[in-house]
Amino acid sequence: MKYKNAQDILPDHLLRELQQYVSGETLYVPNVREKKPWGESSGARAFYKKRNEEIRSKYQAGSSPDALAQEYGLSGDSIRKIIY
Repeated sequence: MKYKNAQDILPDHLLRELQQYVSGETLYVPNVREKKPWGESSGARAFYKKRNEEIRSKYQAGSSPDALAQEYGLSGDSIRKIIY
């Protein structure tokens, strides 16, 4: 990350206002882009959605929650939360 001097970028009135809160410290200014929901960037959201759909489908086809828990490496409670 490249640092920029606030004095070179900000108008004087804004710089003085910032100095009231933080002076001589490093300040991170986040990007203005809209934040993506959890798992969107990494693909985790799609992975778990697909997995949960498979679990529901297998349950409706007759698999027991205990068998699904064993197959997917999840607790029985986790399987029940997914299927109900």
